[in-house]
Parts: sequence; structure tokens; C-alpha cells
Amino acid sequence: MSAFTVLNPATGAAVRDVALASVEETDAAVARAVRAQRTWADLAPVARADALRNFARVVEDHVEELAQLEVLEAGHPISSARWEASHVAQVLNYYAGAPERLIGSQIPVAGGLDVTYHEPYGVVGIIVPWNFPMTIASWGFAPALAAGNAVVLKPAELTPLTAMRLGDLAVEAGLPEGVFTVIPGAGPVVGERFVTHPDVHKVVFTGSTRVGTQVAAGCARELKPVTLELGGKSANIVFADADLEAAAAAVPGSVFDNAGQDCCARSRLLVERSVYDRFLELVEPAVAAWRVGDPNDESTEMGPLISAAQRDRVAGYVDGADVAFRGTAPEGDGFWFAPTVVLAGRGDRIAKEEVFGPVVAVLPFDDEADAIALANDTVYGLAGSIWTRDLGRGIRVSRGVRSGVLSVNSHSSVRYATPFGGMKASGLGRELGPDAAEHFTQTKNVFYATS
Repeated sequence: MSAFTVLNPATGAAVRDVALASVEETDAAVARAVRAQRTWADLAPVARADALRNFARVVEDHVEELAQLEVLEAGHPISSARWEASHVAQVLNYYAGAPERLIGSQIPVAGGLDVTYHEPYGVVGIIVPWNFPMTIASWGFAPALAAGNAVVLKPAELTPLTAMRLGDLAVEAGLPEGVFTVIPGAGPVVGERFVTHPDVHKVVFTGSTRVGTQVAAGCARELKPVTLELGGKSANIVFADADLEAAAAAVPGSVFDNAGQDCCARSRLLVERSVYDRFLELVEPAVAAWRVGDPNDESTEMGPLISAAQRDRVAGYVDGADVAFRGTAPEGDGFWFAPTVVLAGRGDRIAKEEVFGPVVAVLPFDDEADAIALANDTVYGLAGSIWTRDLGRGIRVSRGVRSGVLSVNSHSSVRYATPFGGMKASGLGRELGPDAAEHFTQTKNVFYATS
């Protein structure tokens, strides 16, 4: 058995060694999940609902502990980490309502009664990224469990600690052993085994488009359904008629939250040409005021990047770019990078590729049609924002931009009660919202002859 050393991104210091599972250990966990799932699915819906509510209460009791783990392994500011831990409990509470609402249909037919049932897949494999380890995990395991599935979950090697603790808390809350299992391991070992294992009947993957394509290809060979939430190069579109002060004040949070390590980051700032210079003048002090520092400080708004490799990757995009201005970041130990605003051309690499760091590329546009065309000039289609006082324009542009999640006069992307997911190279399927539990079931149609 090999091990991985988790590092504190703010200091570079070792936090803990975590053992990585082998293929054989993964198979054993799946076998336990298969056995546990049968009993879990046979529970009355109200019993599954009560178990999930109890899981939520236990998470609520451990919010501070989970938040501190998130600070240690991911470098998230403590205020953000507390929100993320609370969000896990909220997602569990929301999907605790699903078991009693997974109702089928009665379809009028001749000669009998036709009904449909929503039946769980069985065992679901969930592969979680390092950027939001707790929240993204809950988007998969909460609705999957609600639908009667067992879950085997592989956290990212860089950030396994919160997921491992959630696995412990599930048992503490009374979920049967094997129903929710966390398996730390390498992607080519544990993640690949989820894809190829005949008893894992659905895979949920969040991560890069490159790896997601490989996961999708592997699942296609097994005729296995897959949900993919992948990369993004989202546009923040600012029209001349917008509240420019409000739009400028919102820019740092739209792209520098979590140090830009967010697939929803509005990493392209598209500004109508007539207000381009004025808007940059408004953005500069907002970026300068964005507080980057010790994640344990209650006032910190942005922590470090996840690793030295990620810091070097982000720096490679900025090298040689036309930097308009930068914020500040600590120096010395840790994987720090200052928020950076770059002036870009439409064909520039930094305007096309996902940087996954605190860098925003600013581009001008001429009119509404040009804004839509520029926003769509990317292989991705995950999120985006539109700033305008014109309701009709907000409606037209939101319909014209090819992204799965858009907001007008805000940069909100994720609410557990609404669907989340991308178009184009940003993924397949949807997570969250009222229908998520149903996505973890298969529809069975049964005809009962009465004559």
C-alpha cells in the first residue's frame, strides 16, 4: 500500500500521510457496498429520509472540525470553509426529502394498469476534485443515497481529509456500514476501477475536461451512465447601461474566490467598449482591496493555490501577458499568487484556456451581438454573468449564451435547490436541484393486465 502526504497550501508543511487504496481494496469496498445497498434500498422511504436527516444533524455538529480540516488541506479561508461544511448539511437535509417523493407514474393504457417505478442503480462511484472537496462530494452522495444507492467515493489525493471524516460521520449518524464508503486513492487506480468494475453501475466525475473525456470513454465501453462536471472559461459580460460600480465591486468575488480554482470562475471579463476604460478604473481599487492572506484569519477572502505545481502552471499563463494591475499576496512559504488582471486579445491563450487561478482576462466588445459571440467563443459552457439594467437585454443575452448556469446582475452559480451543470466541453448531465435524486435511478415500466 502506498501513501500520499497531504500538504498545507498556506505553509507547504506536511499535514498527514494518507494510505492509498489498491485495486484489491477497492474491489473489497465495492463488494461491501453491493451487500449494504440491498438492505438500504429495501428500507421504507421514510427510514432512508430519517437516516439522511440524522447524517445532516451530525455534520452540523461537526461544522467547525470539518472547516478546520478544509483550511489545513485546501487553504480555504476559514469563513468560506465554515460555509462549505454547513452547505454539506443543507444538501443532506434537502435530499432527505427525496425518498418519499421519488414517485412514478400511472399511464392510461387499454387492458390493464401501467405504472413506472424509479429504481436505484445499485452502487454509484463518485470521483471528487480538490478545489471544493466537501461541497462537490455532497452533491453526488446525498441524492445518490436518497435514491437508494450505495456510494463509493474517491477524494482527490491532495484533499482527502474532509471526505474521510464525512465517511466516519455517516457511520456515527447510523448509516449502515458499506452504504457510504470513502476510498482515498490514485485516479488511475481507484478512479479507473470505478469505471471498469461491473458492480459500479454509475460514475459521477468532477474535474478537468481532459480526464473527464477519458472517464466518459471508459464508461461508454462498459455501457455505464456517467455525470461529468468539467472545466470552464466563463464570461462576465458588462454592458454600458449596467450599474458599473456594483459590477466592478463584484469582479473580485466572481473570479478570485478560492484563488480562482473554480470551474465557475468568470475568468473572462467582457466589457462594452464605450465604458471599457472607465470600468477598469473602477475594478482596480476593488482588486487592490481583495484580502489575500492567512486562511485562519476571519477577514481573509482568498488563500493560497493548492500546490507548487498549480502555482507554476498559473504563473506560466501570466508570463509575457499584458498585465493591467495586480493585487497583493503574502511572500515566502506557501503557494501564493496575487490576483491578476490581464488585457487580452481574442486569440490569446489566456483568453481561451482555463487558467484555474486568480487571473482574469479583460476583452472589449462592441454591441449585444458581439458580446454573445465573444462569450460563446470557447469550447466551454459552464457559467457566466450578465450586467445590464435592460430586462429585455438580460433575457436575450441569457438565452444567447451557451452556458448551463447564468446569473444576471450577480455572479451566483450554485444553489442546492436548482440544477447545476454545463454545456459543450463543460460536462454532461446535471447535479443538484429537485430532480437530482431521480438521475440516480432507472425507470422501470410495468404493465398489469386486468382483462
